[in-house]
Amino acid sequence: MSDSEEPDLERERVDPKLLEILVCPLTKTILQYDAAAQELISRAAGLAYPIRHGVPMMTVEAARQLDGTPRPASRNP
Repeated sequence: MSDSEEPDLERERVDPKLLEILVCPLTKTILQYDAAAQELISRAAGLAYPIRHGVPMMTVEAARQLDGTPRPASRNP
C-alpha cells in the first residue's frame, strides 16, 4: 500500500445499490449522496445523515441539521 492511498481509506465507498434503496427514515423521501462530506442529505427533513466507514447512520439522532432548517421531531411508527 502506498502513502498516496492512505487518505482514501478514511472514506470507504458506499454500495451504489444501497444508495438506490435508502430513503429518509423520517420523511420517506429520496436522499442525495454527498461523497465529499460523506453524508446522505434529506432536503425534505432538513437533515444530513453521516456515513461512517461506509455505513450510513440512518437515525434522526445521528443526523446533523442543515443550515436554516428547523430540526424535525422523530416519528414513532
